[in-house]
Amino acid sequence: MTDQRPVAVPVVPDQVPDAVVVSARASDPAVVSDYVSAAPDRSTLRLALVVGGLVLAVLLGFGLGRLNTNGAATGSPSLAAEHTDPPGVAPHNHGSATTTDQGAATEPGGLAVSAAGFTLAPLVTEFAAGRPDQLRFQVRDAQRRPVTRFAIVHDKPLHLIVVRRDLTGYQHLHPTMAADGTWSVPLTLAQPGVWRAYADFTVVADNGAQTAVTLGADLVAPGDYQPRSLPAPATSTTVDGFTVGYQGTPQAGATVPVTFRIEGAGGAAPLERYLGAYGHLVALREGDLGYLHVHPEPDLVDGQVKFWLTTPGPGRYRLYLDFQVNAEVKTAEFTLTVP
Repeated sequence: MTDQRPVAVPVVPDQVPDAVVVSARASDPAVVSDYVSAAPDRSTLRLALVVGGLVLAVLLGFGLGRLNTNGAATGSPSLAAEHTDPPGVAPHNHGSATTTDQGAATEPGGLAVSAAGFTLAPLVTEFAAGRPDQLRFQVRDAQRRPVTRFAIVHDKPLHLIVVRRDLTGYQHLHPTMAADGTWSVPLTLAQPGVWRAYADFTVVADNGAQTAVTLGADLVAPGDYQPRSLPAPATSTTVDGFTVGYQGTPQAGATVPVTFRIEGAGGAAPLERYLGAYGHLVALREGDLGYLHVHPEPDLVDGQVKFWLTTPGPGRYRLYLDFQVNAEVKTAEFTLTVP
């Protein structure tokens, strides 16, 4: 037999190894006459079904093996269009390590440099105190490849929070990413000490699935470290001529409303949307620096910014409220004790 024409089998590109070859010599009548002289018996049919099943299992197994199981997406610098919260979702926390079935945080995030298959990898960790510099880092997947696909969450693909371990010197920054997955942002660590950097982001997998992660890493500014004590708990503070107060009593393990009112010299401040919302609230727990990033109701409630805050356990927390007036972002800070 010299004319052997294989029947083409549809194959998904890059999902079947070269060693897997499926063919059947059944497209030429002359070939068929050489191979088939009588109707197949039952044992032949059973054998054909078994072989076909094995081939299908190989194809499916190899294809599934090619899927990125940890949700990483690499190889393309493009960003996802938007973070996909379900329509009408209530205000929620980002940065929680674990949640209940109802979405309430049970542990804060940012306690580890690696979580959910991703690792925060700063390229430099030492900075001269008080000197402007560049912080550069990558987010890497389980295979140590730089991740390059992130969802846009509140106008940005990644939020970077930097604070000294005594909870002073808070900064909310937004780095830019190069095509190779390296993020960079100007950074000044004003005082000597150990600082904590939190990368708050949502990775987009090849299949569109999104994974929200918060990772933390320490930065060092060598020098004489003189930690400051936290101010006493208070429900009101002033910042740049604005008086900021809040109402609500956070409870360990419970989700409760907390509303902030911002007033200027003439009454209620004309708040502007900052990163898509009228306010952003970060809570850090004293001691381990567990991290919560809380998003508010989409609109003002009686002129106030309303959050639903879940504190995962008792302790002292430092609250940082970002708000914008006249195109300038201000940060109001509070000390909160949760019994």
